[in-house]
Amino acid sequence: MNKKLKKFIKTSAVILGVTFFVMEMIAKKQKAATYYEDDPLEQNEMQGQNVVFVEDENDEPNADGVQGHLESTGVTTHYPTFYEKFIKRSFDVVLSFFGMVCLAPVYAVTALCIKKDDPGPVIFCQKRVGEDKRYFKLFKFRSMRLDTPKNVPTHMLDNPDQYLLKSGKLIRKLSIDELPQLWNIFIGNMSIIGPRPALWNQDFLTSERDKYGANDIKPGLTGLAQISGRDELEIPRKARLDGVYANAIKESSLSGLLMDTKIMVGSVYAVLKSKGVVEGGTGQLAKEFEKANAL
Repeated sequence: MNKKLKKFIKTSAVILGVTFFVMEMIAKKQKAATYYEDDPLEQNEMQGQNVVFVEDENDEPNADGVQGHLESTGVTTHYPTFYEKFIKRSFDVVLSFFGMVCLAPVYAVTALCIKKDDPGPVIFCQKRVGEDKRYFKLFKFRSMRLDTPKNVPTHMLDNPDQYLLKSGKLIRKLSIDELPQLWNIFIGNMSIIGPRPALWNQDFLTSERDKYGANDIKPGLTGLAQISGRDELEIPRKARLDGVYANAIKESSLSGLLMDTKIMVGSVYAVLKSKGVVEGGTGQLAKEFEKANAL
C-alpha cells in the first residue's frame, strides 16, 4: 500500500470520525424536540397503553376513513429485548450514518429539483406513531405541492396525482422521499426495518397493530408489509404482517437477525425492480414468513 493511499485512508477516517461525532451531538440535542417533549399538548395520551378501536358514528372520520376512537384496555408490558436495544440499534446507527454520507449527492440533487418545482421547504415533517405509541416528527422530502391536504394518507386523496410536483413521481417511485428518515433512524425515533409509522390519526391501523404487538417496537424505513404491497394491502392484513415481524424480533436474536436480513434483501429487490420499497410487491416473502410463523 503506497503512502498516498494510506494518507487518503487516514484522512477519510478522521473526517468520518469528526462528522459522526458532530452528528451524534446534534442528534442528542434534537431528540427531545422530535418527541414533542417541548409541547406536551402534542403528545399521545395513549402512549404506553393497550388500545382497542371503538366505532362511533358521532366521531369524525379518521385518516383510515373510519368513524371511531381509541380506548385504553390497560398498560403495555413489552420491554425491548437485547436484540432490539443493542444489536439492532448498532446496525441502525452504522447504516443510517453511512447511508446519509454516501447519499449526500442524492440529497443535494433532490433538494434542487424540489426547489425548482415549487418554492418552499424541501423537507417537511409529520406527526407519526412511534414505539409504544409515542408520537414523533417524521422527516420526508416533499414530493407534493404545499397546498396538499395534511395528515391524509396518499391513497385517500381525491386524485393524488394532481398534487404531485414535476419531480414528485420519480421521487416517490424510487422512494427518495423516504431518505430523510435516515436522520430519524440515527436519532433513534425509527429503525431501518420495522412497521411503517402510522399517521397520528390512523386510529384503526394503530388498534389493529395492537392486536399483534406491532406497536411495541420501533417503526421502520421498510418492513414486511411494505415489501408486500403497502397501500394495496387492507389494514387488517398489513397489521398482521407487522405482527409477524414484531414477534420474530421479540422471540430471539437469531430469529430477529434472520427476519431483518430477509426483509432487507426483499427491499433491495423491490427497488431494483423499479417498484420502490414501499410500492412494490414481493408477496411470496410475506407468505413464507406467515407460514413459518404458523408452524
